[in-house]
Amino acid sequence: LEAKSAQDGVVLTESQLSALEGAKEEKKTHGEIETHHPGYLGAQDTYYVGHIKGVGHIYQQTFIDTYSKVVLAKLYDRKNALIAADMLNDQIVPFFEQQELRLLRILTVRATEYCGIREQHEYQLYLAIEDSDHTKTKAKSPQTNGICERFHRTIQDEFYAIAFRKKIYRSIEE
Repeated sequence: LEAKSAQDGVVLTESQLSALEGAKEEKKTHGEIETHHPGYLGAQDTYYVGHIKGVGHIYQQTFIDTYSKVVLAKLYDRKNALIAADMLNDQIVPFFEQQELRLLRILTVRATEYCGIREQHEYQLYLAIEDSDHTKTKAKSPQTNGICERFHRTIQDEFYAIAFRKKIYRSIEE
C-alpha cells in the first residue's frame, strides 16, 4: 500500500499510516522474514535425526533459501562449527555459484556451531571469506527460524519416520 500510494501520488491519512506501521511491527514480532530474491537470505539449522545402532548420532544440516524455498540438506555424525562450515563449502556456496548468484545473508540460531569469536570460529571465518552477512535469531525465539523448524517436522514425518521403519542402516552413506 505504501509503495502503491507513493507511485500513484496518493496521500495516506494518519489512520492509514498508523495501520501500516502497526502491520510492520506485527511482521517483526511474529518473525516474518523479508526476502527480495534468491540468495538474499538463507536459513541454516541443525536437526537431530536420531541415533542409529552401530552408526551413532545422526544430525542433518539444513539450508533453505527463504525466497525460492530451495532446500539443501546433508547428514553428519556430529555437530560443530566445522560441520556447519562444511555444509556451506560443500553444498550451499557451489549451488549458488551454479546459479550465478551470491548468498548475501544467512540466518541461524545462536548455537555454538554457528556463533563464536569471528577470528577463531570456523563457521564465522567461512562466512567472512564468502563476504556473507550473518544474522542470528533472537535469543529463546526458535520461531524466528520457523522455516527450518517446519521443514524439519515435515522431513521427520514424511521421510525419516518411514525410512527407519523399512530398513536397518549401517552407515550415514546408506
